[in-house]
Amino acid sequence: MKTPSFWNNRGLISSLLLPAGKIYAGLTALRLKCRRPRRVNVPVVCIGNLTAGGTGKTPVAAAIAEILQRHGLNPFFVSRGYGGTLSGVIVDSLHHSAAQTGDEPLLLSRTAPVSINPDRFRAAELAVSNGAKSIVMDDGFQNPGLHKDLSFLVFDGGVGLGNRRPIPSGPLRENLASGLKRADAAIIVGKDCCHLAGNLSPLPVFSAMIEAQAPSRPDKPVIAFAGIGRPRKFYDSLRQLGFSLQQTVDFPDHHFYPRAELQQLIDRAQKSGAVLYTTAKDFVKIPVDLQPLFQVLEIRIRWQDPAAVEDFILSRLQDFHSQSAPSA
Repeated sequence: MKTPSFWNNRGLISSLLLPAGKIYAGLTALRLKCRRPRRVNVPVVCIGNLTAGGTGKTPVAAAIAEILQRHGLNPFFVSRGYGGTLSGVIVDSLHHSAAQTGDEPLLLSRTAPVSINPDRFRAAELAVSNGAKSIVMDDGFQNPGLHKDLSFLVFDGGVGLGNRRPIPSGPLRENLASGLKRADAAIIVGKDCCHLAGNLSPLPVFSAMIEAQAPSRPDKPVIAFAGIGRPRKFYDSLRQLGFSLQQTVDFPDHHFYPRAELQQLIDRAQKSGAVLYTTAKDFVKIPVDLQPLFQVLEIRIRWQDPAAVEDFILSRLQDFHSQSAPSA
């Protein structure tokens, strides 16, 4: 779905939906309370959020997996595989498609192996049996199936908490106070325009920016399209790189593109002499034979204080190993 504009205010539509939002938040709290999470024998790092919509969670997950890789902790991602048809498998980017695995697992598999299963504990078990020494849980902060040893909440600094109401009245996936209580740290991606840091106490807060990477700037106008939570962030990145956007086309988050739809975009670009640009998350859903006709904007996380993030993670994982060590 596309992020509703009324999630940023407490107007009529939001207020009419508030009773449904309270039911949603109540059911989430009940699910978390009634189910006991199960443990695996490697540390689990959860990268989650309290709000729906694009916060930068996926590139953060990739960046944290890279930290674990540098320290020999052989991370595997676990994911429910939203939008895919397969379950109980390790993603094979050479043979699996986004339609089979979901778009985010296929994208994450470029960084580390991905185990997909709606049952996160089963996904983690499969990862461990395949050699994982640590787990990065992509999303799943509100999923009670797998015990989390370290939980990060990711926030978009430009949007913040919206109207602070629960879905569908607002963007919150659960009660704000209870969510913050279960987390170990917060990550604000982008400039903190909403003064989030002051509302996340007593959590430690780390800051990061999205760093866009693209081929050399085209001398032609650009038609940009995206099926992500907040497409405007993608378009703004292109503009900041000096691209001339002729047109932007929004699609719902996790949208899968029929060939006819992609062909319409190709025809539009060819008629106007434009270049087609999309996100890495969308690019993996384009058939291989059509991919040469599209350009992709790659993004990475750039930490404000990389050493502080790394030290925090390693100290917490050291605590895990201390607690799991057999007593003499």
